[in-house]
Amino acid sequence: MNTLYLVCGGLALALFVYLVIALFFPEKF
Repeated sequence: MNTLYLVCGGLALALFVYLVIALFFPEKF
């Protein structure tokens, strides 16, 4: 369960970072 929690947390964090980068640097997408 702990491993699943870490994986889900990592995916959520990666998605959040991707959205922030896409918001501030739209010319790269």
